[in-house]
Amino acid sequence: MIRSAISTDLPALQQIEIAAGEPFRDIGMDAIADDPPPTLDELNDFLAAEHIWVQTDANDVPVAYALVEIVDGGAHIEQVSVHPDHARQGLGAQLIDAVTEWAADHHHDLVTLTTFVDVPWNAPYYERLGFVRLAENRLSPGLIRIRTDEQSSGLDAWPRVTMSRPARGHVSAAQKYAAQELAVHTPDRTNSSSTAVGPSRSIPSDATHSSL
Repeated sequence: MIRSAISTDLPALQQIEIAAGEPFRDIGMDAIADDPPPTLDELNDFLAAEHIWVQTDANDVPVAYALVEIVDGGAHIEQVSVHPDHARQGLGAQLIDAVTEWAADHHHDLVTLTTFVDVPWNAPYYERLGFVRLAENRLSPGLIRIRTDEQSSGLDAWPRVTMSRPARGHVSAAQKYAAQELAVHTPDRTNSSSTAVGPSRSIPSDATHSSL
């Protein structure tokens, strides 16, 4: 089930982030795996804004989550992370759909994120969910700020890209997952730290922490 986060969820989100970072070791990105999860203060800021969504198991324990901030009028996915024990179930796609529907309902035209170009469960994954890569000269001021912060914190040690998807008239990411992802043997996750994300924090950080 997808629901808004509550304060007692936050420690579980930190544990999801730590676990979601581990696959980066397998591709030589230990700095990303070693990046600490968002602090409780950082998570509380998203909670106060009501910009955390969680996917829960049958016992209502979070197994995946998404963090969102509003950037230049769009919904920017700061982080989407799925615990590896619950990967390959389409949970990341479902969370992205929930964020996209929320964005449309709140009159945000775009959903954006920043992520790693060459990590299979980052940019290639988001492309399968309908995101497109944005050229640097098409970035809004807020997205330029995010990319500048990432560069300053060392995330561009590995190529990164900004991506977007329309909030209105989009094709369900969950439907795309069902049609395509089952045939692709890559983890279902995303850090910005894992933006957004990977779907965008600092090194060792995954912008999206572990998945974006």
